[in-house]
Amino acid sequence: MQLSNEEEDYNLSLSKFESMLKTNKVLFFDSEEFEEIILHYLDIGKANLAKKALKLALDQHPKSTGLKLVQVEMLVYEDKLEIAEKLLNELYAIEPNNEEIYIQKANICSKRDQHEKAVELLKIALQYTDDYADVYNLIGMEYLFMDNLELAKESFIKCLEEDFEDQSALYNVVYCFEFLDQNKEAIVYLNDYINKNPYSEIAWHQLGRLHYGVKEYEEAIRAFDYATLIDDEFLGAFMEKAKAYERLKKYNEAIESYNRTIELDDATSYALLRIGKCYEKLGNAVKALQYYNQTVHEDPLLDKGWIAITDFHVRQKNFQKALFFVNKALAIDNQNRLYWKRYATINKQMNFFEEAEFGYRKAVEFGDYALDTWLYWVDILQFLGEFESAIQTLLQASEYFPEENEIEYRLAGLYFMIQDNTKAKFHLSNGLRLNFDNYILIEDLFPVVWTKKTVRNYIEKHRK
Repeated sequence: MQLSNEEEDYNLSLSKFESMLKTNKVLFFDSEEFEEIILHYLDIGKANLAKKALKLALDQHPKSTGLKLVQVEMLVYEDKLEIAEKLLNELYAIEPNNEEIYIQKANICSKRDQHEKAVELLKIALQYTDDYADVYNLIGMEYLFMDNLELAKESFIKCLEEDFEDQSALYNVVYCFEFLDQNKEAIVYLNDYINKNPYSEIAWHQLGRLHYGVKEYEEAIRAFDYATLIDDEFLGAFMEKAKAYERLKKYNEAIESYNRTIELDDATSYALLRIGKCYEKLGNAVKALQYYNQTVHEDPLLDKGWIAITDFHVRQKNFQKALFFVNKALAIDNQNRLYWKRYATINKQMNFFEEAEFGYRKAVEFGDYALDTWLYWVDILQFLGEFESAIQTLLQASEYFPEENEIEYRLAGLYFMIQDNTKAKFHLSNGLRLNFDNYILIEDLFPVVWTKKTVRNYIEKHRK
């Protein structure tokens, strides 16, 4: 690749400077060369070399405003704000129309969390600058610090009007739109932007993401296609396109896109997992399991991989293997309520009722308050003969579901089982009021109670 004259001069200046440091010979550089050298070392985090370059620069060009402004930048970088501010005031007295002075003053204010004042200074800088895009970008960042996303968005849009190739501003505009929940408006904006800059793979990719976010999957794929046509190694666009194909149940196309991400980079456990799920959806169990196994081989600590294998074996009704793999997932994340619920369900299928009860208990303990979780747990407690525990669990569940007939019928049945007829009839009345026809639960779950004529008569009295 051919370097431009500017790039060649820049590389030459760096080589010349580093050669000078090695030989201890003092060579001459003009002030602009020094500025570029110092900023280069700052950008790559070599502050000591930047300081050496600055000292030599100021020795050779003691009156250079540009170098003194670079010195200010270094002082701000080191959090020496008061010294930087004093130097800026001296420079302001000499060059009050220099926009860089206002930018650096704004930078100091920003460091002090004085973001409104920083914006005021940057607006003054706009009056003197030739680089409007840079200043609008800085204003946008200050508004982001103030959580004023609307004004930040406006500033980044102005930045892109001045320089539509500014990728960071483009990302920030989209971020603001999304944060403000303005996805549709963002799509309109990006379409307009693409009309002016049709070869921006970033814009196409962001457009695809936005379409995906509002469930317009066909449009998302079209946008990702353009992004990958412009840059055929755009890994993120291939990944997002695969996800959109999955949503459309086009699993072969999704597999193709996921495979492309693997060609571009090392296989990720996420891509392998998704390919496995696609093959399972296509009914290819052998391939699905092959990719699930590759997933956990690639990342043994990826609990989602172990859970995918667990679910695979559950669907195959191979509960012994499913139990082995759900334990692998729980070894990685033993506070995941969904994993504990799987553990409980698998044990229940295998008639390991004590283990199933423990699993449901842990699921609730870690925040699974779904009705079916409570009911499965209670039904197992009842099966184990732990009527009092089952009642306490149902009373706890009723706090979340105060008008749920299935809870009321179960409480009625359990209270009848422990001979507390007053409470039993109270809850039976509630159940009949909420859903009369569901009294069949008493017959199904509590056959001993159902044999009592008094219970059946009580139900008949409530028939409307």
